[in-house]
Amino acid sequence: MMRTPPPAVAYELFDCLQVNLAVLADRWHGPGTHLRLGATLRFGPETGADGLPTVARTVEQHLADARNALGIAVRALHRAPATTDVPLTEGCYVVSDAYHLPWVPYFQQRHMAHSFLAETDGTGDVNVVDGYHNETPWGSARPGLWTLPAQDFIAAVPSPALIAELAPAAERPGAPAAALDLAGPEAVDAYVDAYARYPDRNAALSQLTLETWFLARSRKLHAAFRAEFGPSPDSVVGTHLRAWDSLTEQTYLALRRVERGRTEPPALLPRLREQLHADGVVFGDAPAAGDIAESASAVGAELRGIVAGVAAAVLGTGVEPLLNGQLLSDVPRFSSFRIVEIVERLEEELHFEFDADDLVPENLHDIDAICAIVRRSLYAEPALAHLEEA
Repeated sequence: MMRTPPPAVAYELFDCLQVNLAVLADRWHGPGTHLRLGATLRFGPETGADGLPTVARTVEQHLADARNALGIAVRALHRAPATTDVPLTEGCYVVSDAYHLPWVPYFQQRHMAHSFLAETDGTGDVNVVDGYHNETPWGSARPGLWTLPAQDFIAAVPSPALIAELAPAAERPGAPAAALDLAGPEAVDAYVDAYARYPDRNAALSQLTLETWFLARSRKLHAAFRAEFGPSPDSVVGTHLRAWDSLTEQTYLALRRVERGRTEPPALLPRLREQLHADGVVFGDAPAAGDIAESASAVGAELRGIVAGVAAAVLGTGVEPLLNGQLLSDVPRFSSFRIVEIVERLEEELHFEFDADDLVPENLHDIDAICAIVRRSLYAEPALAHLEEA
């Protein structure tokens, strides 16, 4: 009998092609194995079918990741449209069109590649395990086990893109290590500029909604990997991840506005540029496969010291409590007037200017949130370069 999805998998960190490889990883190699898929943080966009760049990885790339990171081997690949001759045994990984799959919210709503695991149960039925976890305009997708009569299964999978027979690899992968594989600032700028210049704004923002979703999930997965295997992420990482989630929401809202014929919010693409540039700095203490500044950690420590020093001077309090996590709003002298003074002093001290979109209360009540704003300005303003020269 086919088992249900393992309860300890962090399903919300994966896309719909990765997640069922994560299910098999924990089933075959033990709890926590799935996080190995987050070892390498990537940004290497390729040109998609519509000419827009995309960070989405192909099925073949996901299977290669599963072999290298999870110890999952591919015994056979089937690309024929018929599903009747494919052995539906343990490790049968299927990629098909979500439009035809009755257990996902995309059923008869949206065409997109989607994965699941399938296995016959000896009674003529097919058990389907799908670990996908997401909110959609048509409802919630949650991990589960579904049993379909064989004919219903064949109807749901009329033309699979791929069926892979997977098995535990003979050798388990070695000790995992965090790494960065991030294209440089020129690639970031080219990626954002491609979306800014694309003439069909509905199409651009629709694709960008998916892109920011991929980017946010992969960064949270990398942070979860580091929390499990090291180096442990600091509080700046948490602020950065929340900013990615916020950007994903902002992108979807922008799409909805443009679909209604309203003006596209101008701050969206500059914010995306800042987030991508900040990735290498925020996660910069991992060994870099790309070109990451070696001094990122030292600069981050010095930056925290400067921000805490300025805030302490304005609020008439000690530096150490602020460095140890005390909220600025918990200091008795805190007020909106003091926040304005802190912002102005930091701009003068660091030789940069806060973006107006960043000057909202939730960004200005603790040291690490303020540091994250300055970090996002690394390539747009001279603030951190000023620290490196000091």
